[in-house]
This record gives sequence, C-alpha cells and structure tokens, in this order.
Amino acid sequence: MNLLFAHGWGFDAAFWEPLAALLPEHAHVFDDRGYFGAPTPAEIEGPCLAVTHSFGTMRVLSDPPPGLVGIVAFNGFDRFSARTGRAGVPVRVIDRMLRRFIQSPETVLAEFRATCGDTAPVPTPVPDPLREDLLRLRDGECPTPAVPLTSVQGRADPLLAREMRESVFPRGEVRRVSHAGGHLLPVEDPAFCAETVRAMVGALVA
Repeated sequence: MNLLFAHGWGFDAAFWEPLAALLPEHAHVFDDRGYFGAPTPAEIEGPCLAVTHSFGTMRVLSDPPPGLVGIVAFNGFDRFSARTGRAGVPVRVIDRMLRRFIQSPETVLAEFRATCGDTAPVPTPVPDPLREDLLRLRDGECPTPAVPLTSVQGRADPLLAREMRESVFPRGEVRRVSHAGGHLLPVEDPAFCAETVRAMVGALVA
C-alpha cells in the first residue's frame, strides 16, 4: 500500500519523519504545500492510503488523488471554523491571525506552532500559501469522505476543543480513536500512530 502524507498548516513534509521511519514496509509519498520553500505536490500511482495531520485532512478531502482508498486523520477535521450548529474555532480568532499575519507572518507562525506544542525554531516562511490556507481554514468545509476514514483525536489537544473533536466528520464511514495526547500526535507518539496506520491498511486489504 502506498502512503500519501499530507501535513497541516504551518508545517512541512519534515513533520512526518518520525512516523514514516516506523513504516518502512510501505512506499511513501510526501505532499508539501510550500510554506517554507518550493511546493512539492504529491504524485502517486495506484491505490493509496492518505495519512493526514490537521489541515492536511481538508487538503486531501478537497482534492483526493484518484487511487485514494482510505484516510487516517491525526487531529484532522473537515471544517475548522465555527458556524451555527457546528463547533469549531471562532472566526474572530482566525480573522485576528489574518490581520497580524500581514504585519508579521513569522510571529504568527511561531505563536501558532508553540500553541500546538512545538517550540523549535521556525524556518523563514513563504507568506502567500500560508495566508491563502488561513482563508481556507476560515471559510472552507469539505465534502463527506467517500472512503473509510479513521479519525484520531488527542484529548489534550490545545487547538481543537472537545466539542469540535467529537463533531468532525459527521457523515461517512468513520472510525473514531481517542488518544491522551495533544495536537501533534504523529510527533508525540509515532509508535501508536504507526500501529493505527497498519490497522487501517490491514482493514483495507482484508
């Protein structure tokens, strides 16, 4: 099974190194949105399982590759912002990020990553795709997954409130998994995440 890795907002393909290293039995393809350099769109042939983090789930759901057979979403969502009848991050919070981002993208990005639990130095960002995707986080909503999806959410996630974690992917064939960790599960507990991916592969090929 080919694995397609899609990172979240404010990160890049390097985010997946701890998890990918534990899955050597599968071919890896990394999608990189280009937040810190040239983008690297995923080119993949044959059946694939998407392994996504946070906003990377929205990116895959919005433009699924032809061979997509399933998704394992870590801290993922089909909609980020709150709306009537749907829990999410308040729009005013995202609008404030957008206003500040125009003046100091480096500061906004560093603060966001620190909130998620990552305090490592942040590379110099490429502002345009980051701002474009902030707008997608504010305004976007994805269709119902057309393939089986495993949603793994961290109970200590500082970014996604409990009500939001429990209401993501309201329709479709969704298996829900709870973990004690935060918003960066593939980095916090890559061994657990690797076993979750293997379980999904086993279910798909059985």
